[in-house]
Amino acid sequence: MKPGDQVKVKMSVIVYNHPKSRGNAFELQGETGEVVQVLSDWKGRPISPTLPIIVSFDKYRAHFREDELEITH
Repeated sequence: MKPGDQVKVKMSVIVYNHPKSRGNAFELQGETGEVVQVLSDWKGRPISPTLPIIVSFDKYRAHFREDELEITH
């Protein structure tokens, strides 16, 4: 995956900081968004983050693993 790819959340991912239901569980499965960044280095040094893919859903951004997303066309 690379920045600009359109993706869909294919697994159950629950967040508690979504603007539509702050403080309550919000299911992201089925939501579509755009890959903003794939984290692989920090200040030129390689890193291996647990949730390296940042996806934007309008004004909300979340971090994901690659197996939680599928590319849409």
